[in-house]
Amino acid sequence: MIEQKNISVGLDIGTTKIVAMIGCKNEFGKLEILGIGKAKSMGVKRGVVNNITQTIQSIQQAVEEAESVSGQKIEDVVVGIAGQHIRSLHHSDYITREDADKVIEEVDIDELISQVHKLVMLPGEEIIHVLPQDFKVDSQEQIKEPIGMYGGRLEANFHVVVGQVSSIKNIGRCVKSAGLDLSEITLEPLASAAAVLSQEEKEAGVALIDIGGGTTDLAIFKDGIIRHTAVIPFGGNVITEDIKEGCSIIEKQAELLKIKFGSAWPGENKENEIVSIPGLRGREPKEITLKNLSRIIHARVTEIIEQVYLEIKNYGHETQKGKLIAGIVLTGGGAQVKHLKQLVEYITGMDTRIGYPNEHLAGDSDEGLSSPSFATAVGLLMEGLSKQEKFGPTATAQESASDSTSASSGETLEETPLASDEEAATSSKPKKSVFQHFSDRFREFLDNAE
Repeated sequence: MIEQKNISVGLDIGTTKIVAMIGCKNEFGKLEILGIGKAKSMGVKRGVVNNITQTIQSIQQAVEEAESVSGQKIEDVVVGIAGQHIRSLHHSDYITREDADKVIEEVDIDELISQVHKLVMLPGEEIIHVLPQDFKVDSQEQIKEPIGMYGGRLEANFHVVVGQVSSIKNIGRCVKSAGLDLSEITLEPLASAAAVLSQEEKEAGVALIDIGGGTTDLAIFKDGIIRHTAVIPFGGNVITEDIKEGCSIIEKQAELLKIKFGSAWPGENKENEIVSIPGLRGREPKEITLKNLSRIIHARVTEIIEQVYLEIKNYGHETQKGKLIAGIVLTGGGAQVKHLKQLVEYITGMDTRIGYPNEHLAGDSDEGLSSPSFATAVGLLMEGLSKQEKFGPTATAQESASDSTSASSGETLEETPLASDEEAATSSKPKKSVFQHFSDRFREFLDNAE
């Protein structure tokens, strides 16, 4: 059995399925998937938990399956967050430093980021991520890394991701009630991006479109930095719903039709191509033309892509400075619809490819794992492993130890006191990542719940 410190678990709580993926890094730095568990997601609609009990059961089912395949015991997980409640905004802020003759340190950036966290949001909203774009020191602009420079006024542009407090809390509640510790929480488009995008693409400018069951997530990168995120409340399930209504068949049959015969390009099918579907309880079988099926899919996919393209234009893709040279990368389960790549290129006029997470997987991995529908789970697993590398197994072990003591003494995670930001900053721990800051804040936020 592999030592606990070397493995990590990604938990993708989606609208269609819940995936638990256990893995570790091999000697070549590639991901070795030790086990994967899937369960039908019953209590999630459009990325938001709407039935706690069913979601807990689905999480437990996925985790148990992953445990039995891998022979590992799962204790803590890295969870993804998405859903129609996620929105993003741009904000600029500054601090005036007391001593301009001292160089700018990590503490100054932390102070600036924590100042942004104090922004007043709409009622019921919480800041999830504060992602610095570029810095300005005194009058010098467009600085990527201000640490080590001299200056009295430190200013920065931020990309702020905001979500609903109740939705975030519900995910935390489901994970804890399923008997797991939440080691970290990450925005799902960022996890998918880690799994399918190359650094060159992020530098050149790329839009990642993750078409899930309930939502379509967008993440735009330029100069290696995330510039824009958005969640469109439509996904593959809406296409299935349209087929169900348009062909008067049940959902299960509509889903099968979409996967087996669906195409986003109606011109591909001839008029006489027909598929026969068995009728219910002795009724006559139904005959559906593939051309008609493609028309239904085409109409809905076009609507989704046009909404995404509007977001890309809002970001400023048509300006010289914001041009996305690497075009579009499609991933997620919905990216597997036939001829989708051609349709996206036709609508947007941008270069498009399908994103597979196989680049980071070990050579002997199961072929099914490199499907676009597992991109988020692979990304979450990578996030967990890179966190362990950064902070060492001791930090993770200490966290899980403190978590387990709180659990064994009959307390819940909410009652565990957390170190303040100042203590964290002055301690000799390695430099914290943006995600680490966020997961600390998230735990703090769960502490204050109830």
